[in-house]
Amino acid sequence: MSDRDLHPHTLFLFEGLRQHADPVQAVPMQAYMKTDQPFYGVRAPVRKQLCRDARAKYPLKLRDEYERVVRELWAGPHREDQHAALDVAENHRKHRIPASMPLYVDLANAAPHWDTLDTIAGGLISRLVQSHREFESILRDWITSPNMWLRRASLLGHLKHKHDTNRAFLSETILALCHEKEFFIRKAIGWVLRDYSYANPEWVIAFVQQHDAVLAPLSKREALKAIERKKRK
Repeated sequence: MSDRDLHPHTLFLFEGLRQHADPVQAVPMQAYMKTDQPFYGVRAPVRKQLCRDARAKYPLKLRDEYERVVRELWAGPHREDQHAALDVAENHRKHRIPASMPLYVDLANAAPHWDTLDTIAGGLISRLVQSHREFESILRDWITSPNMWLRRASLLGHLKHKHDTNRAFLSETILALCHEKEFFIRKAIGWVLRDYSYANPEWVIAFVQQHDAVLAPLSKREALKAIERKKRK
């Protein structure tokens, strides 16, 4: 796709990211993510300001425009292109509606690592699952996915639900995945339990105690971190 075919919002961001590129900074950023994908070397605050400027200059009034821009940015060659796509996706609250779930699922399927997957699953998808429980079927399908990042997404899709948390489904998901030795799965189990502990610490303590034999030490440590911190105060 040539620049002339891009939405002005997309073009503004591509040009801005290129103008702020820092090849020196790009090297450690790429090394940190252990990827062959190139980086511009643009730090998050600069990228986010570019996104605010793009929103002011080229507002996305229609949901179709929103999806178009997110997909155009996501298709960019640099990692910050994907990060900008997620900034746009998150920053347009009025377009984060059920009709956008297929977009978010496509992004999750293509997410290369935690730096993109966690925003998609723990933010965009999680919020829609909380308000539209029919989308739990997506998380359920991901529990058995051969893609490790989608299995992680099946856990992170429970984040931020607080008192709306579907405890039975959360338990089912954790117990289906707790046998895995993969760090990113074990960490996610602890993360989602810790997140729920802010709303229901008693339940989390009981869950960890009940399943002590099958939960990894990392998962248990992460799950109880906020509770233990509060005890020390």
